[in-house]
Amino acid sequence: MVIMDLDFERHSKRRKTKLEDDPQTTGMELLPREIAQDILSRLPITSLVKFKCVCRAWRAMALDPEVVNLYLSCSTQETDPCVILHCDFPIRNNLYFVDFAAHEEEKEKVKRIRAPFSSMMPEFEVVGSCNGLLCLSDSLFNDSLYIYNPFTGRYKELPKSLQYPDQEVVFGFGFNPKTNEYKVIRIVYYRNGHGRYPRSRRIIYPLSQVQILTLGCPGWRSLGKVSYRLVRRASETLVNGRLHWVSRPCRNKPARRLVSFDLTDEQFREVPKPDCGGLNRCDYHLAVLRGCLSVAVYCNYGRLEIWVMKEYNVKESWVKEYNIGAYMPKGLKQNLVRPLKIWKNASNGRAVRALCVLKNGEILLEYKNRALVSYDPKKGKFKDIDLQGTPKWFQTVVHVGSLNWIDTPSD
Repeated sequence: MVIMDLDFERHSKRRKTKLEDDPQTTGMELLPREIAQDILSRLPITSLVKFKCVCRAWRAMALDPEVVNLYLSCSTQETDPCVILHCDFPIRNNLYFVDFAAHEEEKEKVKRIRAPFSSMMPEFEVVGSCNGLLCLSDSLFNDSLYIYNPFTGRYKELPKSLQYPDQEVVFGFGFNPKTNEYKVIRIVYYRNGHGRYPRSRRIIYPLSQVQILTLGCPGWRSLGKVSYRLVRRASETLVNGRLHWVSRPCRNKPARRLVSFDLTDEQFREVPKPDCGGLNRCDYHLAVLRGCLSVAVYCNYGRLEIWVMKEYNVKESWVKEYNIGAYMPKGLKQNLVRPLKIWKNASNGRAVRALCVLKNGEILLEYKNRALVSYDPKKGKFKDIDLQGTPKWFQTVVHVGSLNWIDTPSD
């Protein structure tokens, strides 16, 4: 099955048989192992995928666990990211990608990813991205979860979890470097079919259960109840081995809180907030900028303030790092009908999202699920990122392109 609409894959298929039937030394095999690994670790993910398609020997080199781990360590440092665009319009549930680390001609195009499980799960949400892996949830029936590497095509359906007839689920997906384990967390808010509940604009789910799955284990474990009412949004921030959300205000806890979940001891803890005041409203979002926990707060007149926690879990280390003025990208000047699904998933006030910091120091921004823009904080200038093949509507996920895969006993 074709995984990506890339020209080189069609060409590689025509010449693969000749290369494999008539093996020859290319020169790469003659290099010392350490040098070859270092070269591969510096390639953009699109170039590495091309390299893998040349012949069996190069494929084995690209998929060597040492190369995969070295590639991941280099990709998480000062390099430009790869971003996944989850599109639900006009053709439902497509994935696209842009590799900002690629050569100029490569990163000017948006390439489509063909998910091999689309017939089994045509409607899905992106739960999270970690070490080159995407965690996807079934948005139609809420009972299927997949781990998927879009650059290798490998995927794995996870065990089914306990479901409730009337529920609301908050997800998280991350990697624990201390135990070398990937974990998926489901925070389920639900209500039973009995009893009467007060009328309100938002459905109230008085009961809760925390479910966690360690990838490679046969089933989910229950961690009991959770005392926080978290905003229904998958965790976008994995910092210091913890996933992060913001809580909803409630009677006994009226102020919004930064809540973390430690993947090592599996405990919820509060993280000190910045003194910006914005978290007591709905107009904010969390992000990871240069490895630090960050909060982007919407201010008056379309301004965006970004606070960065320089030293994790230290309140005094919060610094207002960026102050971004109002901007209207060219792509927003055209009026389009907004898809219902994106409308439902969009949070109040999230006209612009801070995604990441590029290698040149510019900030990558997403405007209203329709446009990508880079902002130069030194010059105070914006630049529209016009890419060939960009879908009309999308949700951006910052992703580390990799050939990584989960090592589980069942595999």
